[in-house]
Amino acid sequence: MSNEGADTAALPTPSSSKLTNAQKARIERNQAKAQKLREAKLVAHPYKDLGSNKNGVHSEAMLDMGQTGVIKVQGTKYIDSGGGFLLEQPVLSSASGAVEKPSVSDGNVIVDDAIAIPVHYEECAECGDQFADSYLFNNFGHPVCDKCRDNEERHALITRTEAKAEYLLKDCDFDKREPPLRYISRKNPHNVRWGEMKLYLHLQVLKRALEVWGSEEELVRQHEGREEKREVGKARKYNKQMKQLRMEVRSSVYTKKTHAIHQHEFGPDTYNEEEDTYTHTCLTCPYSETYEKM
Repeated sequence: MSNEGADTAALPTPSSSKLTNAQKARIERNQAKAQKLREAKLVAHPYKDLGSNKNGVHSEAMLDMGQTGVIKVQGTKYIDSGGGFLLEQPVLSSASGAVEKPSVSDGNVIVDDAIAIPVHYEECAECGDQFADSYLFNNFGHPVCDKCRDNEERHALITRTEAKAEYLLKDCDFDKREPPLRYISRKNPHNVRWGEMKLYLHLQVLKRALEVWGSEEELVRQHEGREEKREVGKARKYNKQMKQLRMEVRSSVYTKKTHAIHQHEFGPDTYNEEEDTYTHTCLTCPYSETYEKM
């Protein structure tokens, strides 16, 4: 009974005996491809081959991916963060000077490597609330939060040219006097090919003008004095242009003196019998005229 079963198992099955050699080879190739696809879909740890080289020899980079998640590369231990990068394991020193390793519990390494960045809060000059960041404080150092920012009136911006004309300031008052006024650069809206505009905070420009001139009254007097000088200069320029115009057109004031037309006043006639002519002489000039009477 057992011999009969053995002979039956040795015989090829009907389905396999019907396959040709080419079909069997194709089936084997497809099975190999399917096995490779299954292996490619498996998510393997990126450091699984780090602990040994191709020959199976233990390399310098040793991977210990058990419960600790610590990777040792060339004597330096790193912690796998699981996010695609490694964190160097810190070495803690005790009070006695001995080097201590961070404690490991439940397979997790607790490392306090966060950087403590102190946050300095400013107090808003308008509402009194504290804030850590604002547009006016970042660009101009003016302690006003974004909620209280008023671009139209209180916190308006002014160009450097307008500030110099309105407050009679010089370039050194902006750049050399301490502290230098902060500004932001913007492209000129009139022509992009022109240089960039420097925009200042109007409040800070007014404060700098008061530092230069001392008071608003002195600033007003300076404006009035410069206005008078400007008017005198305009009058002087106008008179010079008019003088030049008169000289060019030879007006009556600058025309050269010329002799008036002389009207002769003749005296009595004298008769010359030999030539039968008459002669009379001007009473005011030596001119004489000889003529014949018909």
